[in-house]
Amino acid sequence: MKKILYIVLDGLGDGKYPCKELDNRTPLEAAATPSMDMLAREGQTGLMYTVGKDIAPESDIAVISILGYDAMKYYTGRGPLEALAAGIKINDGDLAFRANFATRGTGRNIKDRRVGRNLSTEEATQLCKEINKKIKLESVPAMFKFKSTLEYRGVLVFSGIKNKLSGYVTNTDPAYIKHGLLGVAKKTGSYENMVEYCIPSKDSRNPNAAYRSALLVNEFTLKSCEVLDQSEVNKNRIKKGYLPANLVLLRDAGDCLPKLPSIKSKFRKNFGCFVEMPTEEGVALLTGMKIVPIPPPTKDLENDYTLRANMTIRHIKNFDGLYIHIKGPDIPGHDGDAIKKKTVIEMLDKYYITPLINKIDMDKTIVAITADHSTPCRLKSHSDDPVPLLISGGDVRPDNTKSFSEKACLTGKIGKIYGTQLMPLLIKYANANK
Repeated sequence: MKKILYIVLDGLGDGKYPCKELDNRTPLEAAATPSMDMLAREGQTGLMYTVGKDIAPESDIAVISILGYDAMKYYTGRGPLEALAAGIKINDGDLAFRANFATRGTGRNIKDRRVGRNLSTEEATQLCKEINKKIKLESVPAMFKFKSTLEYRGVLVFSGIKNKLSGYVTNTDPAYIKHGLLGVAKKTGSYENMVEYCIPSKDSRNPNAAYRSALLVNEFTLKSCEVLDQSEVNKNRIKKGYLPANLVLLRDAGDCLPKLPSIKSKFRKNFGCFVEMPTEEGVALLTGMKIVPIPPPTKDLENDYTLRANMTIRHIKNFDGLYIHIKGPDIPGHDGDAIKKKTVIEMLDKYYITPLINKIDMDKTIVAITADHSTPCRLKSHSDDPVPLLISGGDVRPDNTKSFSEKACLTGKIGKIYGTQLMPLLIKYANANK
C-alpha cells in the first residue's frame, strides 16, 4: 500500500488567460519548474473542474469537492467553516459569515477590499475587540461575535435570542455572489465596487428568518463603520500613510455546519493535513483529518517552503496520506501580478517540491499536484477554468506529457475530470498491487 501526497497549490492555474508581460504565456507556463515537469513526464496529467463547468468556485466549495464530497449535497456556506476553524461554536440557526476588513471611500464606495494587504493580525484583533464591545444590536433580538483570523480576514457569527436565523441572504461584499448557498467569484470589472445592501435571497426556505438576518447584517455594517472611524488603530494607520480598516465586508452566509462523513470512513485512509487558511482548517476539522500545526506563511518564501518540505517528509510516515494546501500562487493572482506569481511557482518547485521528491520513495508514494481553482492574473479573481493536474509515482505509467502547464495537461491521459473524481483515483493508485 502506497502513501499519498496530495498537494494543492491555491490558485495555480491561469486557464485561457495568458499574460502579455510573460510573452503571452501563463505564469505556470513561463515558470522554471524542473521538478514538477519531471513528475509530469514520469506520470500522467489532465485538467480538473474542481466543482463543475461554468463555476468559478471559492476555495471552500472547491476543497470540499476535491476531497471527494459532493458540495451541492453537503455545503452550507463558507461562514460556518471559518467560524469552526476560529474556535467559535456554531449551533443550527446561528448565522455565520466570512468577513474582510476593507477600506471605505465616500458613501458606499470601496477603496480597497483588503486594506492594502498590510493590516496586521494584531491590528485586526484590536479592531474586533472594539466592535464587540461597542456595538449593541437593536433591530432584532440577537447577539454577535466578531473574530479576526489572519491579517484582514475574520469571521462574524450572529445568534438569535428568540428566533433562529437564516443563511439565505446576500453578501455585502460586491466581489462575490451567492447561488443558493454556493459562493461564486464575480469577474473583475463586472460589478460596481460599492458595499451591497444585504437582502433575503429569493430561494429562502424561511422568509422570516432571512428577513431578520438581513436586518442584523445591515445594522452591523453601519454601526461597525462608525466604530472603526473612531478607532485609534485606524488613526495611527492614517498617520503612517496606510489605508484605514474602516469597513467590514461580509459574504458566504451559512446557518449550520455541513454534516460530512469522515475521510477515514469514506476512503479507509488515515489522512493528515497542512493548511494555512481558516477555510481549509474548517474543512479539515469536519472531515476528520489530523491537522499538523505549521507556522503561518511569511514573506520569506524560501524559508516557508523549505520548512513545509521538511515537515512533509517527517510527517508522511505517520499517515496513509497527507493533504497539503499552500496559499502561495493565489495572492499574486488576485493582485494581477504575473511576474510575482511566476516567481512564487518557481520558489515552490525549488524549495518545496524538489527536496520532497529527493527524500521520499517515489515507488512507494503517489504524488498529486493540482489547484483548488484558477486565479488568472488578467482577471484578478477566480475563474471557471479547469485546473492543471498531475499524478506521479507508484505504478502510474507515463502518458508522454512533457511538462506541467495548462496546455501540456490538456492532452494528458487523465483527460478532463471533476473534483469529486480525484480522491477515488488517488486511492485506486495507492491500493494498486498492495
